[in-house]
Amino acid sequence: MSGSMMVLAAASAFVLSHFLLSHPLRRPLVQALGEKGFLGLYSVVALLSFGAAIWAFRRAPATPPLWQAGDGLWAFVTVAMLAASILLLGSFVRNPALPGAAASAAQAEARGVYGVTRHPMMWAFAIWGACHILVYPVEKNIVLAGAIIVLALVGAALQDRKKAAQDPQGWMAWERRTSYWPFAAIAQGRATFGGFGGHAIGGGIVVWLLATWAHIPLGGWAAGIWRWLL
Repeated sequence: MSGSMMVLAAASAFVLSHFLLSHPLRRPLVQALGEKGFLGLYSVVALLSFGAAIWAFRRAPATPPLWQAGDGLWAFVTVAMLAASILLLGSFVRNPALPGAAASAAQAEARGVYGVTRHPMMWAFAIWGACHILVYPVEKNIVLAGAIIVLALVGAALQDRKKAAQDPQGWMAWERRTSYWPFAAIAQGRATFGGFGGHAIGGGIVVWLLATWAHIPLGGWAAGIWRWLL
């Protein structure tokens, strides 16, 4: 089996196990193991399958890139990663999709990152995956980053279905004020742009700066603004 195929097998196991445990298998496993037991099993499976994907990624040789990433593409990706960082940090506050917060869906405010999309965390991961494919278009990276994109965006759609079944009135009210696709609710007049808050903007900038700088000691090459500053 080639290196890229090993990455594909491990990444597929990671994505499929997540979907199976989060949706069709969740209820019977919770009944059999209890909530804590299920969370323990879920965590072990997620860590093992993701660890296998990282192991396969590191062992797989880098194939020739499908295109060359010039300064223009790097500049676009740098800005996109800042947006992803803001979405990610903003998603940790007032998010009715987080465990234990579903009851707040009916009254939650569609502002800040939630005005952009009701799935800011998932879209942050999807943008991360797309950006890494754009600047490092080798087979193993396309496979692994592509798996993250599929997990994030398909997972967000499945989350909508599950939440609507659990809380039809509350979640459907939240869906009417927000959108799955970024900026769709704003374009349709159902949400307004703004009100991101310091935790999203400030926290996002800090994470963006640290994460892009970390590519230097971890990967041996500069990313983000460090590409031009260092």
